[in-house]
Amino acid sequence: MSTTLHLHPPFRAEHLGSLKRPAKLLEKRSAFDKKLVSAEELTEVEDEAIKAIVEMQREVGIKSITDGEFRRHMFFDGFFNNLDGMEHISEVPPHMFMEYVPDYVAFKKLNFKGADSYICKEKLKRTKPFYVPQFEQLKALTKPEEHAHLKLTLCAPEWYHLRHGDYAYDKNVYKNDEEYFADIAIAYQEEIKALYDAGCRNIQFDDPLLAYFCADSMIKGMEERGIDHEALLDTYIKTYNDCLKGRPEDLTVGLHLCRGNFRGGMHFSEGGYDRIAIKLFTQINVDTYYLEYDTERAGTFEPLRHLPRYKSVVLGLITSKFPKLEDPEELKTKIKSAAEVIANGTEKRTVEEALNQICISPQCGFASHADGNPVTEEDVVKKLSLVVKVAKEVWPLDA
Repeated sequence: MSTTLHLHPPFRAEHLGSLKRPAKLLEKRSAFDKKLVSAEELTEVEDEAIKAIVEMQREVGIKSITDGEFRRHMFFDGFFNNLDGMEHISEVPPHMFMEYVPDYVAFKKLNFKGADSYICKEKLKRTKPFYVPQFEQLKALTKPEEHAHLKLTLCAPEWYHLRHGDYAYDKNVYKNDEEYFADIAIAYQEEIKALYDAGCRNIQFDDPLLAYFCADSMIKGMEERGIDHEALLDTYIKTYNDCLKGRPEDLTVGLHLCRGNFRGGMHFSEGGYDRIAIKLFTQINVDTYYLEYDTERAGTFEPLRHLPRYKSVVLGLITSKFPKLEDPEELKTKIKSAAEVIANGTEKRTVEEALNQICISPQCGFASHADGNPVTEEDVVKKLSLVVKVAKEVWPLDA
């Protein structure tokens, strides 16, 4: 991997993909799910909503434009539901969920029943595009000069594996994790190439599961079941690197970690990045990290001392869970503190050099699921405007 510093992502002010869906879109999708309207009718409303959200991003100054994930029910839609060999299970038996996974623990407390999921039942193969249509549709609704900076979010490759453990795939199809993830990696390689050929130059993996490895509760639960969590994390890291084999030099690849962003601003896990920092920053072949940092549950900036010179970090200092606006001066103080930690880290550098590796964003998207967080569309505009305002004051020459 190149050790030349490129600022990834290319802009100081970023956002994390999902945006607040308008009521009209939610109503139309609900009607579509009930088979009351056609796919064409839904697409027409999606297009209208995406045009509006693209214009909002332009107006506030966000340049790495997304479609707000308006064509998805959930942020992780797109990959496994389109992958041959995966079978949709409408009501998964409780024993097929790993009880130590933080989101499952939370759902049990909420008395969620009949959760659906996907299990591998046959050999996995990509026989149709996953995200390319979404990217092409976004291109069609944006200006040619914006196309190089359009950002598309992707599902984490280990998404269903951590959730289901030994039940993630049929042992008559794959005898071990190595075989299972090998075919997943091939599918990602093919999709990433297709996205690149379509003109995509900026992708972001959304992966709250890696942050779960920072949670003492999950580590304790895995150890009680005799699961080697270090080896499993290594498997996931290898999978990421296999997925990205052969990717072009000018394709920006980001990795977003958070601790849950569910209804009512609910989170699933807690714990700083310290436990996984060295592996996260030095072993995964991505360009930039979008990290949750809006509350104390994400820990301190200390893990950033392991950030290499040739990578960047996007500090998620602005919460997307609630409408209250952060104080700009406090945000700037935090950015400086993070730069000082990076500067005095494993690879020494000046504070100015470290500051050049930092961008800012909300801690997560505003609507990881269709319902979204308890914020209004107006709140989203205020939050993103704050991101841009602070970025321009900290980096006046290139924000």
